[in-house]
Amino acid sequence: MQKFLTARWKDLIMANYEVDPSILIPRLPAGTELDLQDGKCFVSLVGFMFLDTRVLGIPIPFHVNFEEVNLRFYNKREVDGETRRAVCFVKEIVPRFAIATVARVMYGEPYECWTMSHERTETTVSYDWSKGGSTNHLSVDIGESIGVPAAGSHGEFIIEHYWGYTKRGDSRVDEYKVEHPKWELFSVKNDVIDVDFGATYGEEFAFLAGQKPYSVLLAKGSEVAVYKGARINS
Repeated sequence: MQKFLTARWKDLIMANYEVDPSILIPRLPAGTELDLQDGKCFVSLVGFMFLDTRVLGIPIPFHVNFEEVNLRFYNKREVDGETRRAVCFVKEIVPRFAIATVARVMYGEPYECWTMSHERTETTVSYDWSKGGSTNHLSVDIGESIGVPAAGSHGEFIIEHYWGYTKRGDSRVDEYKVEHPKWELFSVKNDVIDVDFGATYGEEFAFLAGQKPYSVLLAKGSEVAVYKGARINS
């Protein structure tokens, strides 16, 4: 497989919410099923930095370093006895119009361009994104390193998904592979999640604004490679 995109993902805040599977089933790409952990279904609000971004090995001027915030859920597909554990995106927000447009038009990914900013100090990480009347904020205070999560743990479930599926119309589904080493996690304190979920991600997710997350994680991140996608039979 050909590496389509390489980058470094850094300071990933992951706010994870347990939800009723019924709100996600209509969004499932054909040929996949929801991936549950101990019977629990999760969506994750993820804010992180996209750094040293290269497409087919080439850096695109003014599009190398930027923020991304996405809302994602977890699915899987069985292929010749292999379980491909994956993520599927409700919406991906970036501050670069060209990136959002190309990803949406050429690859069917649900990208949008919003005004974004971030702050990183020795003790805090924060992301802000706004558009129109919707202003959103996600931040944590950084605690101690808790290392690479143990096999079978909640932390492993959230970060160890190495495939992606994109629904492109009624009959087409694209599959792509993501490669990165296992991530070190940090405990977090004083998390602030001030997000207009309904206006940003759809009314079916509005209830998350009043729901306490099941967990909030902070991953150090790493170098990442995204391989060129392929159409699968649905």
